[in-house]
This record gives sequence, structure tokens and C-alpha cells, in this order.
Amino acid sequence: MNANFRRTLILTVLGLTFSCLPALLIHFGQIDAYLAQVIITGGVNAIMAVSVNMITGITGQLSIGQAGFMAIGAYSTIFFHLDCGAPLPLAAFFAALLTAFAGFLIGFPTLKLSGDYLAIVTLGFGEIIRVLFVNIKQISGGANGRQLISAFALYPELAFFTVTACLVVLLILLNNFLGSTYGRAILAVREDEIAANSSGISVFHYKMIGFVAASFIAGLGGSLFAMVVGFVKPDIASFNKSIDYLIFVVLGGMGSMTGAVLAAYVLTALQEFLRFLRDYRLLIYPLLLIFVMLFRPQGLLGMRELSLTRLCNWTLGKIKMLKTHR
Repeated sequence: MNANFRRTLILTVLGLTFSCLPALLIHFGQIDAYLAQVIITGGVNAIMAVSVNMITGITGQLSIGQAGFMAIGAYSTIFFHLDCGAPLPLAAFFAALLTAFAGFLIGFPTLKLSGDYLAIVTLGFGEIIRVLFVNIKQISGGANGRQLISAFALYPELAFFTVTACLVVLLILLNNFLGSTYGRAILAVREDEIAANSSGISVFHYKMIGFVAASFIAGLGGSLFAMVVGFVKPDIASFNKSIDYLIFVVLGGMGSMTGAVLAAYVLTALQEFLRFLRDYRLLIYPLLLIFVMLFRPQGLLGMRELSLTRLCNWTLGKIKMLKTHR
């Protein structure tokens, strides 16, 4: 059996297990509504962390405006569903495509910049999107936001399954993409632009691929946010939101997709756990982050990935050894 096919098959089976089993527990009341909402929110945050990691950790460009792309995806989903009458799944797909197109429009003139300059441009983009949605009240509802009523609010098990399934599919697709010729070229650009360019790799072209892919993922995250929460305000495009998603990536490990996902779930749960501290929560949470970065500056996983395939192979190998000894 081909190694890539076997790895994809294992990830698919495990992904379906992680998607279906908790959804059944939620449906039968074994997981209460509050805990289910925390897990679902962690899934949406994980998708946004994957988006930031795609442009920051994989492509090597510092972007602090991904919340702006999330807002485009969220509001576009509401617009396509309520104003245009498109079914919700189709509206979410169109919204993600529109967000990817917005990423292309922003990336085309700005990806020739790098470092602090690109960060400033993306920061400005996020603030422009926020102000824009505050003022176009016909589409966004202004500063008061806009509501989206869907089955996700009534059936948390459906919301969990959809968010988790989307996250698993994204991880599988990105895992295969990064192992392809295009993925290796993007990684080469991240490591050394000059060496990549001298090897015949179009630096701007592959930067654009990474940026548009990250925008698409952020648009999908925004669509899921609108469907799960059921209410969207322009504040989701704020600078603070972009920094939150960047923290997930830094804490999980720059370039590690599974690390970013793990950090997103852990920090989402941590924020909820610290609510009993009330106002002091805003002090304890940054201190914990500083503590982690002092003693683990490369993040939880560094550049490594959690490999379920290796874990399964190791488990199967141990089982075979036990059978042999018997």
C-alpha cells in the first residue's frame, strides 16, 4: 500500500472517530451544552490558527490581519444566505472563495514587502475591514452586528461535527499539500528566499499561493463562526483578535500545524477555566503565556508535528511483538 495513501487513510479514520464520537456524546447529553460550546469554539479557533500558521509559519510572512479575512467570511456567509437565498453550506463555500479573492487582491501589491512592512499593511487591512463593516449597515448591520439563525445554534452536536470535520479535512489536505512539489517550494521560500530564487523558484508566486490559501481558510473559519455563534459584529476584525490567533501559532510552534491546533484548544479551554478569577483572569492569562515562552520559546512542538500515523504504526508494531513472543 502506498505510504501517502496509508497515512491519509489512517488520518481519515481517526478524524471520523474524533468527529462522530463526541458528537454522539453531546447528542445523548453526556457532554453538557457549556462544555460542548467551549470545544466548538476551540475548533473554530484552531481553524483560524491553521490559517495564521499557513502564512506565518509555513510561508514565512508576518501577518497580523487574519481577523479581517475572518470577518469577510462571516459577513459574506450571512449575505449569501439571507440576502441572496443560497443554502447555508453553499453560502459558506462562496464566502470562503470570496475571502480567498480578497486575499489575492491584498497580496498582489503587498507580498513584495516583507517583515515589519507586511505586518503593518496587514494590520491596516484588518482595521479598514472593521471600520468598513461598521459603516455599511445595509450588509453588516453596523456596529450592532447582524444575526444568523441556523440549525447549528439548536443542535450543538451538528455544530461540533461540522467544525471538527472541517478541521480534520483541512489538516489532511495541508499535510498532503506540504509534501507535494508546491509545498516543498513554499518551505524553500520560507527558509531562504535568495537561495530559492536562485534555484528557479518564483518567490512571489509561492508567497501568493500561501497567502491565498491562508485567506481561504480564514474565510472558512469566519463562516463557521457565524453559523456556530449566530451573531457577528465588526469587532471580530479587531487587532486583538488577530493577535489572539497569532498567539496560538507562537505557543504551538511556528510551522507546526498540529501544534497550532493543540495550542488553540488548550488556550480556549484555559480562558474559560480562568473565568472564576473574574478581572484577575486578564492578568493571569498573559503571565502564563510569558512563563511558557520563557521556558519553551520554540513553542509546544517547535517545528515538529504530532504524527498519528507513526503512533498507529508503533502500536501495531508492539501488538505484533507481543503476538510473536506468545
